[in-house]
Formats: sequence, structure tokens, C-alpha cells
Amino acid sequence: MKKIIPVLIAVVLIIIIVGVSFGKEFKEKYSYSQDQADLNEYFGVSGDEGAIIMQDEVILDKARVGSDGTFYITYDTVSDYFIYTRLYVNETENTIRYVLPDRIISYNIGESSYMDGDNENLCDYQIAFYEGDTLYIAIDFIRLFTVFDFETFTDPNRVQIYTTYGERQFATIEKDTQVRYQGGVKSEILKEVAAGDRVGVLEQMETWSKVKTEDGFIGYVENKKLGEIESMTPSFVNNSSMYGDLEFPSISKGQKINMGWHQISGPAGNATLAEVTANAKGLNVISPTWFHLTGNEGGIVSYASQDYVNSAHAMGLEVWALADDFTEEVDRYAIFSSSAARENLIRNLMQEVLNYGIDGLNIDFEKIDERTGKHFVEFIRELSVECRKNGIVLSVDNYPVSGGAIWYNRREQAVYADYVILMGYDEHWGSGGKAGSVSSIDYVESGITGTLEYVPAEKLINGIPFYTRIWKTTGTEVVGESVGMQAAAAFVADNGIQTQWQEAECQHYGEIQKGDTLYQVWLENYDSIKVKLDVMKTYDLAGVAEWKLGLETPDVWDLITDYCAN
Repeated sequence: MKKIIPVLIAVVLIIIIVGVSFGKEFKEKYSYSQDQADLNEYFGVSGDEGAIIMQDEVILDKARVGSDGTFYITYDTVSDYFIYTRLYVNETENTIRYVLPDRIISYNIGESSYMDGDNENLCDYQIAFYEGDTLYIAIDFIRLFTVFDFETFTDPNRVQIYTTYGERQFATIEKDTQVRYQGGVKSEILKEVAAGDRVGVLEQMETWSKVKTEDGFIGYVENKKLGEIESMTPSFVNNSSMYGDLEFPSISKGQKINMGWHQISGPAGNATLAEVTANAKGLNVISPTWFHLTGNEGGIVSYASQDYVNSAHAMGLEVWALADDFTEEVDRYAIFSSSAARENLIRNLMQEVLNYGIDGLNIDFEKIDERTGKHFVEFIRELSVECRKNGIVLSVDNYPVSGGAIWYNRREQAVYADYVILMGYDEHWGSGGKAGSVSSIDYVESGITGTLEYVPAEKLINGIPFYTRIWKTTGTEVVGESVGMQAAAAFVADNGIQTQWQEAECQHYGEIQKGDTLYQVWLENYDSIKVKLDVMKTYDLAGVAEWKLGLETPDVWDLITDYCAN
């Protein structure tokens, strides 16, 4: 017996040791970690940086926090998440502008007040500042222009922003617990939450749910600690913005626009009004090419004529005078990036419009490059204020979106202009190096649908061509000559060219080889114009424009009149 006791003691000790070891391992595996996450690392911030929680995501962009606690976000963040590019920044002039329907908000970067038209408004914070090349704008200032909710927090600095609300799920914490970085009891703790706290439920899993606290921590909570999940759609806590809810009234003629462009190269061209409209039917707007940029300070050359305006009005036509950037080598960036030059150009245009009783302006600046784009759009905004004050129709000509030049910002044009005109032609152009249709049906329709993504149908006018290009290919040289519809038909007849209807283009195509030169034509005629107008009917556009009067055959006017009547 005495020999057995030591053995039993040894066995018991072994069991105890194993039990303690197993218990320690069990506790190590299944007990809740008390390790705290580094919250600055979690939010990716340091110093005066602040994290931005946009909706339910911590975005890469960072805020800056001023000594007075004001949060600032970058201009890029503003453009991406709030008001697109409507907040116009001029880096050279160190200014910010925002154009309202009837006046302009202007601000000199670095100051604590801004001008609302002629009135100065003082803020109790610095509105904006540069850090290197990065512009930061006070979130309180952005709030003046658009509706959103935000709340700021410290330790670490962060701002929760909601720009939109949809149906969301919420739950109440039933027992004191922790929000952890990941699902699992060993994950680091982000935040202690108490019974009764409410969290948003972002994702439900088998034993854990991804949640967000009201102060912006996104992590995981055990399902057994959550109460019943409820769905609701929150509303904005502060849905008032001083300038964001203003409406931009537009002039609508209440009927389809039928506008013909009248190309005028000098004062003598005004005498051709009766000639170019002799065959026209149903025309209600004429757009003479009267104004051209000159110099780099906003000057214009004008061919405007009072007799022309009086005659057009007597014919029942409104006059929407066209301004282009074709006639002189001007520095477009210098003009449109200068507030003084823009103001001068607007003043010069409006002076002509008001002096001659012109009904509208048609802006046809086709050589705007990407660098100049945002300044050109600001010009349209600022011009719209003066047009709106004086009841002048403002229309802007545009390439199809598929052709690029996205910097023309058709979305903003549609806000500020009364009509946006799509130039549904020049699919292949004279010096483009490739023969082809001026305006195939796919080009027309894709141009319309692409533009309708940015411009409402009731503001979109589609331009159709009254011309054809006769293409000559000699070796590798390709040249296209623009001719009117009658001249193109005569060329086909005189050369005995047999044309065939091409379903892909919805045009008659013909070709002939003469020596070492291949001649090709994709005809614009009654049949091709009819198909274009039928497509336009499908999308219920605001009307049609024709480039240019005098090149058409008389039979197309019956088609256009029928289109405008429906």
C-alpha cells in the first residue's frame, strides 16, 4: 500500500498538470482578448489629419483639422462626392466661384468672408487654404451649397458624412460588449459598446455581424450580443443649404425647335437671309454666324444687323446669334481662365444682343482643349446669369460624347443653358484621313443616347447635316470635299455612279474609279434625313438644327415639318 500511494500522488499530479495546461490552452483559445487596436493606425491618420467615413466606408482621402476644430476636405473630395465640379477654383487667381441662377458667389482663398453677389458674408472660420498644391475647403462652407449630414469626432480625428440615405438596418446592443476589428474573440478591440447603444448592421454572418457605431467605428460584434434587427430609412438631420436647393429656371419654347444655321462670313452675308430661307418650311429659329473671338481679352468681331433681325422677326423667326472661336488664332486658355476676360466677353456679347433685339445666343466654341475645359464651363455658367436676367435663350453646341472632349461637361451645361445642341455630323471629316459617312445612323443614335446620359431630352436638340463629302483617295492621300445635297446628287448623276442603300449607315453609297483616284460618296438626301428624324422622334428630343441653310434639297423640309409637328 505504501508503494501505491506515491504512484497515485504522481498520477494525480500529472492529471493536475495536464488539466492546468489544458485549461490554460482552453482559456488562451476561447477567452476574449482585451488588446486594444491602435485607432490612429486603424483610421490611417496622424497629426492634424482626420479620417473621412463616407457613408459606410473609410475612404483614402484625408481631412485636415484646424486649431479651432474646423474640418477641411480637399477640392478633389468635394468634386468626387458632393457637387461635382460646380465649385469652380481658379488656381492662378486664387479664387473660388459658385454661380447661382441670378448672381455669383466669389471668394478669395485665405480669407474668412465671401461675396454673395454684392453682399459680403463673414464666416467664423477660414474658408479654404492651400497645403502645398492641395486645396482644402471647410466642410461647413461646402454645406452651404449642398445637402448632407456630417458629424465630427476626436481621438482620433474623424468626420462621418452621409450624402444620401436609403433603407438601412439597425440593432440595439443587448449586453455590454466590444466592437472588434475582425470577427473573432481574439481580434483587437476598436470600441467598447454598452447595452442600449444602437449600431448600424452592415453585414450578417453566422456568429458575427459587421456593424458601424454612431461615431464611425466599423467592426464586428457577436450576434448573441445584438437585439432584433430593424430596417428604416433615415432622413437628413440638417437638410437646409443656403444655396444648394435653388432652382435654375430655363426658357422652354413649348414647341419643337426647328433651327437653321445661316453661315455669314461678313456683313454682306446678311443680305442672303431671304435666299437661304426661300425653301424652308416650319423654321422657327435662325442662327446667323455673327460673333467671333478676337484677341485674348474677351473681344469679339460682330456682323450683327438690325435689318436682319427685323426681317427675321417679320418672318416669324427668332434670332439666336452664333458665337464661334474659328476666325482668329486666339489663346482660348488665356481668355476663359481670366475672370476679367470672361466678364469682358460676356459684356460684349450681351451688348450686341440687347442693342439689336437678338432673341438668343448659340455658343459654338469647338476648339476648347482639356486644360481650358473647366474655365469654358465657368464661362457658360456666368453667361447664363446675364441671359437669364434679360430673357435671352442660351444654347451650346457640342460634339457627341463618344467623340471625347468630356471636359465640355455637358451635365453642367444642361443645368445652366436652356438648350444643348448635339452636332450629329462630321463622323468623318475632310482632313481626318479616312473616307466615310458624315453622319451614319449608328453615329447619330449613339450620339443622342450618350448625350442623354447628361442632358434631359426636353433640352437636347440634334443637329443634322445638309451636306455630303465627296471623297477622293489617291494612293495613301484621302481628301474630302464638302458639298450641298444638290451638288452631291449632281456629281453622282454626272459621273454615272450607281448608288445602293446601305442598311448599316442608312445612306445611299456609290463609288467610281477614275485613273488612280477612287471617288466615294455617302449621300445625305431625303431618305437618310428621314431615318435620322425617325430616330429623333423615338427619343422625344427638343428639336432639330440644320447645318447649314442653303445646302438642302427642298423635299427635306416636309420631313422636318412633320417631325416638328409630332
